[in-house]
Amino acid sequence: MADRPRIGVLALQGNVREHAAMLRRLGADAVEVRKPEQLEGLDGLVIPGGESTTFMRLMRLYGLEDAVREFGRPVFGTCAGMIVLDRSHLGLVDIDVDRNAYGRQVASFEADLEVAGDPRPLRGVFIRAPRVRDTGPEVEVLAELGGEPVLVREGRVIVASFHPELTDDTRIHETFLDLVREEMHVGA
Repeated sequence: MADRPRIGVLALQGNVREHAAMLRRLGADAVEVRKPEQLEGLDGLVIPGGESTTFMRLMRLYGLEDAVREFGRPVFGTCAGMIVLDRSHLGLVDIDVDRNAYGRQVASFEADLEVAGDPRPLRGVFIRAPRVRDTGPEVEVLAELGGEPVLVREGRVIVASFHPELTDDTRIHETFLDLVREEMHVGA
């Protein structure tokens, strides 16, 4: 089990297949999650991009809101997943974000990002992306765009404004899986 973490991908909408494919490529067992009981036995959870209002409505409908809040293992949220995990929603990461802050769908773009501790730029795909307006004191900025945070971590939660699952660069998912494996060894 330690060699092959079991990662859930919240499968209510969004880039579920792309995240699952990236996780499998990196040696994880990726499973789709649609009900609270499917969180049992998982080592981590990904909340993909999509539409945050729809995500929250569906999470309430299926009883996932409290289940995800109480999950207790590493969580990775991208785009709408960042919004869902912020202070104003599930409260799992101490950030405030503005929805669609980089523009509408037609204003989507790609950019090279500065990643902390890595001299190589990371290509970020921004689609109706949220902008981090404020971070709490325990939030670590992992990547920036124009001096603004676009990838942050607080404890067991990592969130990105962009879509790393839409590129061939596996570094962000590797970072998440490293966190998952670290937590697995601590709990063992």
